[in-house]
Amino acid sequence: MGGQYRIRGNKYPRMRRPRRRGRLVVLAVASVAVLGMLGWGTLQLIDVFTGNGRKASAAGPKADCDTTVTPSADATAPLPEPGGITVNVFNATTRSGLAKQTADELKKRGFKIGDVGNASKEFDKKVKGAGLLLGPASSESTSLPVLATQLTSAERRTDAARKGKTVDLIIGDAFKALTKKTDADKALAALASPEPTPSASQQSC
Repeated sequence: MGGQYRIRGNKYPRMRRPRRRGRLVVLAVASVAVLGMLGWGTLQLIDVFTGNGRKASAAGPKADCDTTVTPSADATAPLPEPGGITVNVFNATTRSGLAKQTADELKKRGFKIGDVGNASKEFDKKVKGAGLLLGPASSESTSLPVLATQLTSAERRTDAARKGKTVDLIIGDAFKALTKKTDADKALAALASPEPTPSASQQSC
């Protein structure tokens, strides 16, 4: 070719593909998004290791639990005073005089005393522990817990067929004496004014 379009020298013009600016824009946006995710993940890891997230989560549920704790059913159950409980005292051991001595001490501590004597054949010489507290089913959460403060090592048992409100204290082979009065009084006070107990749903908080 001649004229102004003549090619001179040994270099030829190269044909380049048009740049795709759209692809560059997409790559730039994707890079920013990736960097943002990496930054957010880093902040989360910092919160986990520093305990900030834990403190925040603990603060919320704790506040809810504090406002919903209610006394348990046992805490609101009415308990009789010692003067409202009639106790039969029976001796199931070979040692004489234990029933009367124990009955006299219980009377001094405010309990009403019913029958006093030897245990029936069903229990005579068959109670190996310190004692057995026996009453009707209704006494399980009323009279028996109150009487148990006077002999804390005694076994408690109820009889569904038994009628009335009277309870028995059957003295066993391991009996030495009633619980010390000072300790029994403390147990009575704690029984009369128990601390509120959270329900199952609050305990999980």
